[in-house]
Amino acid sequence: MLGAIINYLTRSTLAVAAPTLLTDLHISTQEYSWIVGTFQFAIMLQPVCGYVLDVLGLKLGLAIFATAWSLISMAHGLAHNWQTLAALRGLLGFAEGSANPAGMKATAEWFPARERGMAGGVYNIGASVGSMLAPPLVVWAILTYNWQMAFVITGSLGLVWVGLWLWLYQSPETHPRLSDDERAHIAAGQEAHLRGDGRRPSILHIARQRNFWGIALPRFLADPTWGTLTFWVPLYLTTVRHFDLKQIALFAWMPFLAADLGCLFGGAFVLALQKRGVSLINARRWAFTLGAGLMMGMGFVGVVESPYAAIALLSLGGFAHQTLSVTVITMSSDLFKRNEVATAAGMAGTFGNAGLLIFSLLIGGLVATIGYTPFFIGLAVLDLAGAALLWVLVRDPQARLA
Repeated sequence: MLGAIINYLTRSTLAVAAPTLLTDLHISTQEYSWIVGTFQFAIMLQPVCGYVLDVLGLKLGLAIFATAWSLISMAHGLAHNWQTLAALRGLLGFAEGSANPAGMKATAEWFPARERGMAGGVYNIGASVGSMLAPPLVVWAILTYNWQMAFVITGSLGLVWVGLWLWLYQSPETHPRLSDDERAHIAAGQEAHLRGDGRRPSILHIARQRNFWGIALPRFLADPTWGTLTFWVPLYLTTVRHFDLKQIALFAWMPFLAADLGCLFGGAFVLALQKRGVSLINARRWAFTLGAGLMMGMGFVGVVESPYAAIALLSLGGFAHQTLSVTVITMSSDLFKRNEVATAAGMAGTFGNAGLLIFSLLIGGLVATIGYTPFFIGLAVLDLAGAALLWVLVRDPQARLA
């Protein structure tokens, strides 16, 4: 979770610094969308990250990627035009694409099936905490130093985390302080048909499975919400709601605090349904559907007159999105073998970030003419379509075995 906090803190630094940075470097809204788009295009290479993690192992693989994203983030302070910034964002996107596959691999290794939803929710809190910390920390760095120092500070925190990761992380098989009873409890609670077979994962084999598309397509439709909250809301609050930099620091973190609660709520809701006899897969589908219903509030962000009502609706959107997002992300550990989890999660992440990329480019190209309101409405509708696909496409492996 701490690694995810650092990951999302570094990727959110640009969005908070954007009002100052765009003015300083004379970057237009259209050029900013290309910068954001380069990051999103590069992060679609998550299957490569997942494959590396599955082959090299979680500990070494994530340490390499985290070192890279920390140094690249610090290098943002050297950018003097949008082209250089776009190139750095592309490199950052590739390295940071390792976070979700790594998180799901750790969850799959360490937790029984019944506990994976809550564990995934706790780990995914890192995404919203990192995004929540960015506004006050980055604004403080800009006001105290400059926007360049904001990238240096957030990037250097990643290097500290790498040291902690290499020192502390062990797999259940090798952890010296894990008791035999706890190790047996983890193994007994994991599905026998999902245990790894030692072979390298096959991207083609995963892509041929119906269940992969059942989680990839909903992510394609749902992930634009997170990108909008992360990359566009600070600009929206500045240009449409006329917030200054200090108001951004006071309010822009609130949707991410609500997202923290959504991370925990999604896992708790799934666990509560399981205790009432609902199967694991169906419980996850119901959690996604509930989150999609709550996302309808996002459609009214551009309509309400009060900027504080808009913040409240954006916060509802953050809560709803993480409720459903944590659910569908965790399903890769429910549907794929241990030696495939990181690769499958990375492939699904490619579709999620492709949706975010397309949506972000549309905002950059059309917001000047049609405004933000149609995009907020679109976010609400896309998640409902994602819920329908999740019910239609995903098949419960346990039901087939029964």
